[in-house]
Amino acid sequence: MAMNFDPFRDLDRVAGALLETRQGPRLMPMDLYREGDVYILSADMPGIDPGSVDVDVDGQLLTIRAERTLSNHEGVKWLTRERQAGSFLRQLNLGQGIDIEGITASYDNGVLSVTIPVSEKAKPRKVQVTSNGAAQRDTITVNEHEQHLTK
Repeated sequence: MAMNFDPFRDLDRVAGALLETRQGPRLMPMDLYREGDVYILSADMPGIDPGSVDVDVDGQLLTIRAERTLSNHEGVKWLTRERQAGSFLRQLNLGQGIDIEGITASYDNGVLSVTIPVSEKAKPRKVQVTSNGAAQRDTITVNEHEQHLTK
């Protein structure tokens, strides 16, 4: 089996391991899109215990928190350890036009799905346009129709 030689691969791995030793909250990758009258947020959270997932709404701020713990293996020599343990955090400003009471969340197969409905006030709607001329024409048409019926 031929192997490509990359002199920077090990350097990248070591540098990444050194730089990723922070103890603070980590970000989780997510997608956010609108489908009809709801926004759908999908966040990747593999290996996270569903009991540690916390979704809060405070005013217009949506906060997602989760904790991943890895099992400790005493007396083992790690060859590579890329999975991160610790707390994960994501915050979004919801802005106006969101039905905060209708927000729901579910966690399935390592993906957190949050459904954020648009409030009734923010939904697009048609506005009826009337004018005096149109109202008079409608009245005349109705009257002419009534005259034809009575004749």
